[in-house]
Amino acid sequence: MIPRLLALAAALGAGAVHAQVVNDYPTNARAEYVFACMATNGQNRDMLDRCSCAIDQIAEVLPYDDYVQAETVLRMQQTTGERAGMFRGMAQMTEMTARLKRAEAEAEILCF
Repeated sequence: MIPRLLALAAALGAGAVHAQVVNDYPTNARAEYVFACMATNGQNRDMLDRCSCAIDQIAEVLPYDDYVQAETVLRMQQTTGERAGMFRGMAQMTEMTARLKRAEAEAEILCF
């Protein structure tokens, strides 16, 4: 009986750690994503559910710090000027944005 309780406690602990990792996105970051998604796709209840699903899926794949870095690089790539060029040409920057784009594509498949 005690080994089963210990196993259950360990499983619940692992679940809590997973939930904490998945929920490392602050609420305002999730809300910002959902608002932008809805502005692009439609402002109705269905899109609220789909866009919320999408950010949840992205959070499952990409840690929040990686998400912020990739979003920053994407924004910098859209600017003009000499300084912005380094964000377009570096392999590390390209890989960061590719990971975010893969996460977004997976979320689109699952949620839309």
